[in-house]
Amino acid sequence: MSWKPELDELAKRKAMSLQMGGADKVARQAARGKLNARERLEGLLDFDGFDEIGGLAGRGRYTEEGALIDSAPSNFLFGRGRINGRPVVATCDDFTVRGGASDAAIYRKFIVAEQMAHELRLPIIRMIDGTGGGGSVKSLEVMGHTYVPMVPGWDHVVKNLETVPVVALALGPTAGLGAARAVASHYSVMVKGLSQIFTAGPAVVAALGETQDKESLGGSKIHTRNGVIDDEATDEEDAFLRARKFLSYLPDYAGAPLVRTDCKDPTDRKDETLLSIVPRDKTKAYNMRKIVDALFDKDSVFEMGRHWGRASITAFARLDGWPVAVLANDPMFLGGSWTADTAEKAKRFTETAQLFGLPVINLVDNPGFMIGLEAERTATIRRGVEAMNAIYRADVPWASVIIRKAYGVAGAAMSNAERFPYRVAWPSGDWGSLPIDGGVEVAYRAELEAADDPAAELAKIKARLANVSSPFRTAEAFGVENIIDPRETRTWLCEFINLVMR
Repeated sequence: MSWKPELDELAKRKAMSLQMGGADKVARQAARGKLNARERLEGLLDFDGFDEIGGLAGRGRYTEEGALIDSAPSNFLFGRGRINGRPVVATCDDFTVRGGASDAAIYRKFIVAEQMAHELRLPIIRMIDGTGGGGSVKSLEVMGHTYVPMVPGWDHVVKNLETVPVVALALGPTAGLGAARAVASHYSVMVKGLSQIFTAGPAVVAALGETQDKESLGGSKIHTRNGVIDDEATDEEDAFLRARKFLSYLPDYAGAPLVRTDCKDPTDRKDETLLSIVPRDKTKAYNMRKIVDALFDKDSVFEMGRHWGRASITAFARLDGWPVAVLANDPMFLGGSWTADTAEKAKRFTETAQLFGLPVINLVDNPGFMIGLEAERTATIRRGVEAMNAIYRADVPWASVIIRKAYGVAGAAMSNAERFPYRVAWPSGDWGSLPIDGGVEVAYRAELEAADDPAAELAKIKARLANVSSPFRTAEAFGVENIIDPRETRTWLCEFINLVMR
């Protein structure tokens, strides 16, 4: 009268699911230098286990009498685990089962995983390898018909982007819906040499007369530099570490309180290098990342998207233990000018900070929008205005530090000018509607043409304007709220964060 026979079958089915695509295909996965799905879940999550959901889903084979012969598991695994002690939904494609392509169980599991993240307000991590839910030509013959394309459950993907942190790790060749799932995230990573992403792979592209291999068509060198994917990892373990680090700065869901960590870095720490890091010569660049490292809690800076939109630095960091979003211009690339992709990067990062309630620290050295034919071709002004609109829509706490340049509309996008301006400038501040040096000859053309010695007259005019452009003149007119010693910036920022996080 006991249920032991059923429990024996349950154990048998669980054992079959753990075999994944079978010993041969698991070995083939390892030979490619790739972890299998269950190894990936173990590598990503804390050591206290993985509560799998739908582990019995798959396709069983039975005798004529209905006895189980064997069962091929679904190629999509998901369940609940923990990262840094906090619960998450973890999903993983199993490439050893039909190359990650769709099977009878995958759509329902995909939908339920996204629903779980949305309704329980849990971060979700997608580890993608293969089409990640796409179909295969062979399956159409089995079905006996084609179908009008649809993506069941995509509405939950959209909802999750509006409610919980979403991380995507591309861990192999990823095409079609798998590629879409990678992009539909707040943070995405590819593994150098291991991951490729395409709308369609080389075999399909060959029909267009293009001969490409996977890496040249969709490798990380392409997609981490065009904004499709945020970051490039050296190996799978590095990708897991990046995912864990990213999530450590965010709350579990939009509207949840931020998590403060213990901080042993003094709020009044002064870095002497800040006194001379900005050159007096305005044409010379400097290392903005050194400033970022000097201002925020030691070893707390996590930069994302370093290889694209390079004139903008986007990073998470901590101030006195509180997580913040950091925007900064990089004068080492195009002088910090906003290109179309730089503006797109700033927009997306601002929207992420707004969604999850992260205060923004903007370190400003913006000489304006990039100019020239290429800038016009890439719609720089449209992308720039979209970034400025995102900044003006944001209502999270916002502090700006004007390090050096702030010119034109792009410079005006340092913050919403209609809000209380929690802002300071360094003595190196240099701002205006346009750079004075570049407009003198035009503005004073008549005087220069009438002068006996135009060169001497130009020197006199520039000397007068140098006085006018002093940041202290702006402070006199209360056009900037305060000018501070650069070494005091960390203290000022820590006072800001503790004030707004009360």
